[in-house]
Amino acid sequence: MKRILLTIAFITFFNSFIYSQITKFTYTQFDIAVSITGNPDRDNYYYEPESTSTTAFFVPNGLGSQIGYGVHYKKWLTLGVHSGIDWKWDNKIVAVPVFLNLGFSPKVGPETRIMLQAGYGKGFALGRGNLNGEYKKLKLGIGSDDFIIFAEISDYAFPLHDQKSIGGISFGVTLQDFFYYKSETSE
Repeated sequence: MKRILLTIAFITFFNSFIYSQITKFTYTQFDIAVSITGNPDRDNYYYEPESTSTTAFFVPNGLGSQIGYGVHYKKWLTLGVHSGIDWKWDNKIVAVPVFLNLGFSPKVGPETRIMLQAGYGKGFALGRGNLNGEYKKLKLGIGSDDFIIFAEISDYAFPLHDQKSIGGISFGVTLQDFFYYKSETSE
C-alpha cells in the first residue's frame, strides 16, 4: 500500500512540476578556430632573401572545431557539455577534448554581447596510445546573440616531445542557437 501511495504521490508531483514550467531552455554551440604560434623562421628571411619563409610574427599552427549542448538562462549564463577535435601541426598531434563549459554573456549594447567562457575536462590524444590528461580553456569574445568572434587559450596537460603540456592560442568564430519551448496549459 505504501508503494502505491508513494508512486501516486511521485507521479502527481512530477506531473505538476513538468506542467508548471513556463519555459524550457537549451542551446547548441559550434566553434571553429585557427591556432597560431610564433614564427620560428622570422629571422631567417633577412639572411636568405629567396627563401619561402615569411616575416610575419605569428603563423597558423592548427585547426580546431568544437560543438556543445547545454542549458542557458536568458542567453546570459550558459552551462553545457562540449567536445571537439584539435589538430596541432607543429606538435603533430590530434586531440579530442571533452569538457564542461561555463559561460557568461552580458549585453553591452542593444545587439552586442561580450562572451567569457571557461572549460575544464579531459583531453585525449588520438593515435598516441593511452595519452590523456586534463583539458582547460578560457575564451573571450564579442558579437551578437548567435555569432561571436573570439580569442581562446587552451591547454592539454599531457606530456609530449619533452613538453609538460600542449597549449595554444586560437582565434575563431562561434555560432550559437538558443531554443525556447513554451508549455501550453489550458486554464
